[in-house]
Amino acid sequence: RKTLLDEKCEGRGGKKGSVQNCPTCGGNGVHIQVQQFTPGVIHQIQTVCPECKGEGERIKPQDRCKVCTGNKVVREKKILEVQVDKGMTDGQKIAFSGEGNHEPGLEPGDIIIVLEEKEHPVFKRSGSDLILLMDLQLVEALCGFQKVIHTLDGRDLVITAIPGEVTRHKELKCILGEGMPQYKNPFEKGRLIIQFSVIFPTTLPPEIIPRLEACLPPRTEQIIPDNAEEVTMFEMNPEEEARKRSSQFRNVYDEDEQGAPSRVQCATH
Repeated sequence: RKTLLDEKCEGRGGKKGSVQNCPTCGGNGVHIQVQQFTPGVIHQIQTVCPECKGEGERIKPQDRCKVCTGNKVVREKKILEVQVDKGMTDGQKIAFSGEGNHEPGLEPGDIIIVLEEKEHPVFKRSGSDLILLMDLQLVEALCGFQKVIHTLDGRDLVITAIPGEVTRHKELKCILGEGMPQYKNPFEKGRLIIQFSVIFPTTLPPEIIPRLEACLPPRTEQIIPDNAEEVTMFEMNPEEEARKRSSQFRNVYDEDEQGAPSRVQCATH
């Protein structure tokens, strides 16, 4: 809903000639109250005039407009159709000039629509490019694969890695012209960038290891010094480590606060 100047009274709030200066504030819209605290000390309080509510004008009840009841404006429901052009981005603004609220004596304001881009479960946007994270099993990364990509406009794209073409973990590849359309140039599109994530098996049966070694490049030979110490590796979770450090820091901070000496208070008499 928006406020509009009442067409019935042309935004006056009453009949022609019925608008008068407020006798309480003299048309200033401000009520000044003077208080004397002590002889020679005067306090002046300035408030909005309660009679005219700061407008500086008054209309007799019998002369007020029956539609707006003297308020000069009316509330009206209006539906605005927002057109989002291809390629618009998050945070981009669409302005409706003069569609804001009307106030007597002022030009109507604008309505500003700010676009908020909704996250997609599959694609992530970066300018005019789209980014897709794709999981690959180890056999697909080593021996080739075919994958189907369902696009935002309902098409199916097939990508192929031929046998012998190894796809590395976190490798990036792109498809030209399959990204987002460019703003005000919708026939030009960005890239569809694919980042591959290779899923490795957690364990392997011991009997297949010799066959794998026969197929894969040989290990790099390591010369181990006689005095080398053999150690054990453990799994590490960076997020869990960060939580532990944060918890330890809070505990140390709390101990410092509890052990801090109390502040010296001023003596009173």
